[in-house]
Amino acid sequence: MKRWVGWCAGCVLVAGLFGQQQPPPQQPAPASDEPTRILVDVTRVSLLFTVQDKRGRFITDLTKDDFEIIENRQHQVIQEFTAESDLPLRLGILIDTSNSIRDRFRFEQDAAIEFLRSTMRTRVDKALLVRFDERPELVADLGDELGKLEAGIRGLHPGGGTALYDAIYFACRDKLSLDQPRTKFRRAIVIVSDGDDNESYYTRDQALEMAQKADVVLYPISTNSSGAETDGDKILKYFAAETGGRAFFPFKVEDMAQSFENISNELRHQYNILYRPEPLVTDGLWHPIQLRVKGRKDLIVRARTGYYAPKL
Repeated sequence: MKRWVGWCAGCVLVAGLFGQQQPPPQQPAPASDEPTRILVDVTRVSLLFTVQDKRGRFITDLTKDDFEIIENRQHQVIQEFTAESDLPLRLGILIDTSNSIRDRFRFEQDAAIEFLRSTMRTRVDKALLVRFDERPELVADLGDELGKLEAGIRGLHPGGGTALYDAIYFACRDKLSLDQPRTKFRRAIVIVSDGDDNESYYTRDQALEMAQKADVVLYPISTNSSGAETDGDKILKYFAAETGGRAFFPFKVEDMAQSFENISNELRHQYNILYRPEPLVTDGLWHPIQLRVKGRKDLIVRARTGYYAPKL
């Protein structure tokens, strides 16, 4: 399975998506198997990331010289470095409405609404809402009207299976990838789910691939209330680790609001690095990268683990 991560440049154009037609807005449907066409001006890779100490405190006073990037066993030259706290947000809220979360659904709704109220800035940030049970459904399209988003969350009702992968795929491909240029927006999806997919057309790795294409960071919040780690929890951890996000596992449902608050804080304490890979290769393959703070093993860097070069 190949994955692809968008390269940033002065001009990036998403020129085509699977098939000739988009799925209906209210009922995202599986697309054809034609390859996604991405037209890019290849110059640099963009890497958005956070740094924390082992106590979970954000480290915000680092400079370009504190970091090193390694690709193909070669150290890369950082061309641009910024501490990003004010980039416009493009958020996806994906809420599992399957029967498995029925008993704690009200707490999830309240926590999601409070998250949007505390995170979104008027006329700056935008968010969308997708519910998913046996299929994903767009409840509120990408916009900045908090009232519509809140009403959409309040109107959700649990029932059905779980199509988590399809929901991620749809939100990334058809919505969050469309605002350009990519370096001008911070894209993230908050997933409220137990991670146990049993209905999706797309696979786990296809969903991850599409998140990587759209430069979306995934922040899952587990609804597992069993007290033991499940296969679904492992999947949520995988999505977070591969995209540079973090998975949360509230001890009890009442703690879910704290998980949302932690995500909000993280979105405001990030760095961004841009570099031109040397050697520059356009082979369409996966290129692993390592980003670390020089000489600081006490610090934790969360960033995506690589990118897919376009094939030109």
